Amino acid sequence: MSVHIRFVENQDEKGWYALDGHLPKPEFDRKVRDRRGLVLTEEGRIIGILRWNLFWDEAPFCNLLYIAEDRRGQGNGSLLMARWEREMAAQGHDMVMTSTQSDETAQHFYRKLGYKDSGGFTVDIPGHEQPLELIFIKGLERKEYAI
Repeated sequence: MSVHIRFVENQDEKGWYALDGHLPKPEFDRKVRDRRGLVLTEEGRIIGILRWNLFWDEAPFCNLLYIAEDRRGQGNGSLLMARWEREMAAQGHDMVMTSTQSDETAQHFYRKLGYKDSGGFTVDIPGHEQPLELIFIKGLERKEYAI
């Protein structure tokens, strides 16, 4: 089956929220407006999403990569990350960042894609506790890409 990657649009809201239960509605609207979200579709169904912001107002930081459970392990996450990295390089960025909790297997996925461990932090504020958050960085070559 053929997959397609594009920027998130207003009409994607229902499909987006089927995969992302953490994004407040005003932030979804900003992702659409600012073109800071990608959707991976297969036969019109959203099977993956990726959203980002700018860390320090300059470094693209992937806040969420999520692939539908029935489409995992098929290279879809790698496709989304590669498209995002090409887009960021085409916009003139030479570094990208992401993170994952230390108890999640995504850390191995990011390392396979060439991301380097760059530190971490813990959150122990009552009601917000979580395991160590691992930070990853990757350098990009600034190139002209056909997106």
